[in-house]
Amino acid sequence: MATNCGGENLLSRRKLLASGLVAVPVTAALITLRPEPVAAQQKVAQKLVQYQMKPKNNQKCSICLHFVPPDSCKVVEGKINPDGWCALFAPKPK
Repeated sequence: MATNCGGENLLSRRKLLASGLVAVPVTAALITLRPEPVAAQQKVAQKLVQYQMKPKNNQKCSICLHFVPPDSCKVVEGKINPDGWCALFAPKPK
């Protein structure tokens, strides 16, 4: 190991380069494995989920988990009637 005049241990050029060669792949792996922010979810067309402007039995958008007041949905595109219904209906937990 290289030393300076005071007897302190110095990092040799070889060790410095070796540590750098280890740091690069480790950093790359951490960046790759880091969870990315979730991209905005694509909404589904109303026609594809059989959206209708009236409730189906006791199921309606205003009591659905996906409904966002006053007239939107987390998963279906477009303006949503609170009294509407679609095939993705999921009741809000009680």
